[in-house]
Amino acid sequence: MQTRTIKVDALARVEGEGALYVRVKGGVVQDLKFRIFEPPRFFEALLVGRPYGDAPDITSRICGICPVAYIVGSSHAMEDALGVAVPEPIREARRLLYCGEWIQSHVLHAYLLHAPDFMGFEDSIQLAKAHPGVVERALDLKKTGNRILEVLGGRAVHPVNTRVGGFWKAPPRAEVRGMLDDLRRARDAAVESVRLFAGFAFPDYEDDYTFVALHHPDEYAIDRGRIVSNRGLDISIADFETHFAEEHVAHSNALHGVMVGADRPYMVGPLARYALNFDQLSPLAKQAAAEAGLPRVVRNPFKSLVVRAVETVYACDEAVRLAEGYEEFDPAAVPILPRAGRGTGCTEAPRGLCYHRYDLDGEGRIASASIVPPTSQNQKQIEADLRGVVQANLDLPDDRLKDRCEQAIRNYDPCISCATHVVTLTVDRD
Repeated sequence: MQTRTIKVDALARVEGEGALYVRVKGGVVQDLKFRIFEPPRFFEALLVGRPYGDAPDITSRICGICPVAYIVGSSHAMEDALGVAVPEPIREARRLLYCGEWIQSHVLHAYLLHAPDFMGFEDSIQLAKAHPGVVERALDLKKTGNRILEVLGGRAVHPVNTRVGGFWKAPPRAEVRGMLDDLRRARDAAVESVRLFAGFAFPDYEDDYTFVALHHPDEYAIDRGRIVSNRGLDISIADFETHFAEEHVAHSNALHGVMVGADRPYMVGPLARYALNFDQLSPLAKQAAAEAGLPRVVRNPFKSLVVRAVETVYACDEAVRLAEGYEEFDPAAVPILPRAGRGTGCTEAPRGLCYHRYDLDGEGRIASASIVPPTSQNQKQIEADLRGVVQANLDLPDDRLKDRCEQAIRNYDPCISCATHVVTLTVDRD
């Protein structure tokens, strides 16, 4: 009976250090491990004893690509614990800031990390040499997302103008309105991105996923809503830890997210948001999805590339709307008195649901913290996808099968920091 062992020692074009091990015996996948061996950084422990206002700045350092997800989520949790609510102008300014993060993060992944898989290139450098216009479009789009972060947040990486309760300084109206021409051009470029990606050839693979995402009846959920699924779940953010948990596995330094009492993993991210919030997309984003031939629910994870592009259209469209209506607000932040309490917050990072929970003592210092990022929630589903993809593609030669496995992992844009080195593959055959 033939045994085939596939080892990918270092994953390329994902954020961080990961590896893959697969053993096939008798034409059946016997063992599969998606390993994350990057050492833990103990951010939750670092927060203990710090004043509540430090949480957004500290947690934003978890990720240089999606710091706003941690800034806004931790701010919401602290405001919940402290019993304050920000007025609508501050909430909308935060949402505009979040749109900037969605644009730059989605474009970085879709064009520079994932598109080379579909266009026959090893990396974005080769892609740029063959199709300079494609990469120029990507860089212009990403620049627009970064510009939003600079205007609203003070700088493009780890914004410094945000705080619990609002902003340190209300972004100037002239600067926000001054972005409109660039935002409209970015919106057009995002529509062209959908058309480009829709023309790719996608592997034939689908699954009946359990989708989990925020949902809000009035808007495509980014910064607020209830947690829902396509299996009937509908809970408040405060109930997250009643229905979801994390567990250790021997082969990974990252915790694996699970649904309590469920017999299968769940998925967060673009496919989940699209399936659960399609009706809240803007008309332009819906039109782009229709022209791309996307069904109402996308169950092929490789087509997440197209869904990310549709979400980029939405983020540009929403940024235009918010910038057009923006007026400076005063005060820039609501006043806060420290107190004891527990608060939760949840937003949609580009990669999916990002949950925060904090306990504060009587002086407003952090007594305990829990942060559940999207990649840890997706890890079990990534492994399930890999098992299915490998099983369905055992006829591929070793190099092609390795590439297909990496492509399947990149469907999720796993956030384990950037890794661009060459992947090695070892295949042992009996």
